[in-house]
Parts: sequence; structure tokens; C-alpha cells
Amino acid sequence: MTTKIRFFGVAGYEIVTSAGQHILLDPFIDENPGSPVKSAQLERVDLICVSHAAFDHLGDTEAIARRTGAPVICGGEVKAYLTAKGIPAEQIRATVWGICVEVAGIRVQPVECHHWSQLMLPNGTYASGVPMGFVVYADPGVRFYHYGDTALFSDLKLIAELYKPTIGCVGIANPVEITHRVSGPGHLVTAEMSPREGALAAQWLGLTTVLPCHYINADCDDVRAFEGCIADMRARGEPVPRSIVMRPGDVIAV
Repeated sequence: MTTKIRFFGVAGYEIVTSAGQHILLDPFIDENPGSPVKSAQLERVDLICVSHAAFDHLGDTEAIARRTGAPVICGGEVKAYLTAKGIPAEQIRATVWGICVEVAGIRVQPVECHHWSQLMLPNGTYASGVPMGFVVYADPGVRFYHYGDTALFSDLKLIAELYKPTIGCVGIANPVEITHRVSGPGHLVTAEMSPREGALAAQWLGLTTVLPCHYINADCDDVRAFEGCIADMRARGEPVPRSIVMRPGDVIAV
């Protein structure tokens, strides 16, 4: 059995299972300057998983769900937004940490995520909710962890113990190409996890393979720093996963 994983940039992924099912995670595609495809080019979508409401994670969920009819797994605030935009409520499965769901025959375990989630509804009011990470049971022996923009926290070790993810993505950078869309004084020094924190997260999760993410340009300093942290941990004899740095459009088989 072969599972394929395609990276769109930032935190957007497509998983294609050995049975041919296509799962989208945080599909920020059309306004993503690194993505080599547009959302309208996705011919088959069986499931969309949205970790939280940030523009670079919610992305093109509305357009894809409307065009394809694919079911959506998300939090309550994202469901409120999508239904207000006209996506049928019966197409959306709202969940939260701990409530495992199976949609389109695909088992998805929402897990704890230390972040925030807020967006403006079409009527001008705001909705906030609980951000999530996911463990997606893609194929036998392939359990994909999506970090959902989390900061580092020690119960990542508990996620490893309970759900045993085998491959996963951890955010270790800020995509400088789109950070101008996040206004405020000063500047962002790190992403939700620094490269060193991302390396610790990958170790604590017990991953076999880690995919650093939340960048568009794979040649950025944070990616190099993350790779250096992984190398240093390995040189000290610590258990660390294999790291694969993907560029937007890359596909790997596991």
C-alpha cells in the first residue's frame, strides 16, 4: 500500500490514500503565492479538514466544498462561517479535541492545539472557537499528524502515546510572502514554534518522518535552522525522525 502526500505550501496538504481517496488539510491554495495549482484544478476531493479559521489555513475551503460537495471536518466557528456562506450544515462535521470522527470512511482524531481561532462572519460579527490538530488514519500503518498551528506543549508526548502518529508536519517558520496580511506594530520574531521547538515537537510526537512546514520558500533560514537542530539531536544520540523538506508542489510516497 502506498499513501501519497502533496504539499501546497504554508500548512496545506493533500493526502491520497492507497484506495484513491483525496483528503485536503488546511487548503490555502488560490492566494498562496507558492502553490503550483489552483483549487479549481483539484479534480477529486473526498474530505476537507480545517484546523482553525486563520486565512492561511481555512483557505479555499468554502469554494472547494461548494464545487465538489466534499464533507468538511472543522470546529464550531468554522462551521458557523461556512453555513453563513451557504454551505449546507449537513455537509459539515463540527468536532473538537478528543471527539474522534469518521467521515467519508476516513477516521480523523482531533487533538489538542495551543493557538487561537477567530474570524468575521458575513454579518460583521466575530466567531471564535477551539483550534485543533489532527491525526488522520490514512492507511494501515500511516497516521498523519497535522499540527494545526500549535505552539509547543508537553502533552504532545501524550498524543504520541495515545494515537501513535507515524508521519506529520510541524510549523517552524513564518511565510514572509504573506505576513504583511497580519497587521500590528513591530514584527514577528518566530512562528508558533521556533525551529528548535519544532524539532522537540517532532521528537516528542514519536514521528518516524517529520515534514517541517509553514513556509513557502523552503530555502529560508528557519528551515535550515530546523534541519540543524534535527542533525544536532541525532549527533547526540537522541531519537529523532527523518526530516523531509518539501517544496510547494512536491509529492512523497509513504
